[in-house]
Amino acid sequence: MRLHTLKNRPGATHRVKRLGCGESSGHGKTSTRGGKGQTARSGGSLKIGFEGGQTRLIVRLPRRGFNNARHTVDYAIVNIEQLNVFDDGSKVGPKELAERDILQGRGVGVKILGDGELKKKLSVQAHKFSGSAKEKIEKLGGQCEIIVLPPAPGGRNPYGNKNAAKAKAKAEAATAKAS
Repeated sequence: MRLHTLKNRPGATHRVKRLGCGESSGHGKTSTRGGKGQTARSGGSLKIGFEGGQTRLIVRLPRRGFNNARHTVDYAIVNIEQLNVFDDGSKVGPKELAERDILQGRGVGVKILGDGELKKKLSVQAHKFSGSAKEKIEKLGGQCEIIVLPPAPGGRNPYGNKNAAKAKAKAEAATAKAS
């Protein structure tokens, strides 16, 4: 097989729709644009869902349910087996993981998962740990330090506005404990 022998599969290509070439082209008179009106003119496109000034269907229907997507936090994932690239006894944090290009995904924080086997004693800093990852790190004499995520600037407090003072105290306690 060579590049010049390759062909598209039957039905994958269509002949070009030749518009404005008279009645015998099969696309004569209105050139597949229908009758008169806004959509027959050049540049005459309507917004999706526009119903000619009538209230759109999506607006008329009631909103129901709850979507949690706005309130979730995405984490970049690191499996515990990937931590074996670091030297024994070293301190591993998000900065070191990014330098070695180990982080999977574009998350706000870092989550360590327990997939694989750890062979070195490490002090690991992350925003979250799975139960199995924490167990495997501590089994070898390592440490798991949790980094508290600060609330997004101008964003919603993840602990709720009523508990903002409590959340701030909790974050300060965690940083004091870590250092």
